[in-house]
Amino acid sequence: QDYYGKELQKLEDLKTNACVTSARPLPKAVRDALECVHEEVVARYYGCGLVIPECLTSRRILDLGSGSGRDCYLLSQLVGERGHVTGIDMTEGQVWCGDGASFCPSSIPPLSFPSSSQVEVAKKHIPYHMDKFGYQKPNVEFLQGYMEKLGDAGLADESYDIVISNCVINLAPDKRAVLREAYRVLKPGGEMYFSDIYASQRLSEAVRKHRVLWGECLAGALYWKDLYSIAEEVGFHPPCLVTASPITIGDKELEGIIGDCHFVSATFRLFKVLGSSGAGPGQVIYNGGIMGHERELVFDANFTFKEGEVVDVDAEMAAILQSSRFAEEFLIRDSGANAATPRGCC
Repeated sequence: QDYYGKELQKLEDLKTNACVTSARPLPKAVRDALECVHEEVVARYYGCGLVIPECLTSRRILDLGSGSGRDCYLLSQLVGERGHVTGIDMTEGQVWCGDGASFCPSSIPPLSFPSSSQVEVAKKHIPYHMDKFGYQKPNVEFLQGYMEKLGDAGLADESYDIVISNCVINLAPDKRAVLREAYRVLKPGGEMYFSDIYASQRLSEAVRKHRVLWGECLAGALYWKDLYSIAEEVGFHPPCLVTASPITIGDKELEGIIGDCHFVSATFRLFKVLGSSGAGPGQVIYNGGIMGHERELVFDANFTFKEGEVVDVDAEMAAILQSSRFAEEFLIRDSGANAATPRGCC
């Protein structure tokens, strides 16, 4: 809070591109939904692109580190009135400069918006958005709390279809607790879809205790191999890498402290596949039924599914597609089978 509140006055003050890395092109439905979000919510948001998975209609979603609620209000439109979105954030009150790009110290009077916490800003605009979306009752809620202790905020076991997070897990000292809690609140077949910063090696004490590097989301970065081991320990299926972008350091002093360590901004998918799904290597056919992805679904860095095309998948991907919300969007058959066997609600 001190770094974002007193030291960063504009985007040009950032010493790395960790918080301004590019994202995949957005589907039209997502772009249109973003235009309907209140300007104060958008202006007070400080994140890295958008973390919006596919196949969201009527789903229950939890946003870890929801800030002013931009992603929650966007998702509110995509899940529809029968879906639900919960945002949780730990931030206390901060004063906004009103320039659309930065926070400012409390000694500077706000130019446009009054002082309030991120969660308060998000809550304040619930009536505005529900009216704009044409919903009879709210399908969003905002809680103040810690993502390492979701139980303290009253979030029950197996209560969400999807958990998202936008570049905030690196700021949590106990990443294992965050993933454990996400796993706990996910339903069987649920997904954690999140972006974060990862390092090419375990970080030195000098890096981990450097306050500017913490503010720049680097000092808390997880060694990428540790993500795989922690995910397995918690119970998740092996991580699926979606995208990765290198992070550049624009400060010579920080480069010297970091040394030969490299950082990336990456988006991963983690699925809660319970027990043995019985799936082996097989073939799948995407039916083109996901809005905004009718012609092809770029699932991760390894698998792109085009409508009507037969794709060979390994046992891990077959298990994910068979047990998750994507099951109804695919025909799945075992290798060597003579005919496709419909799965899900088909």
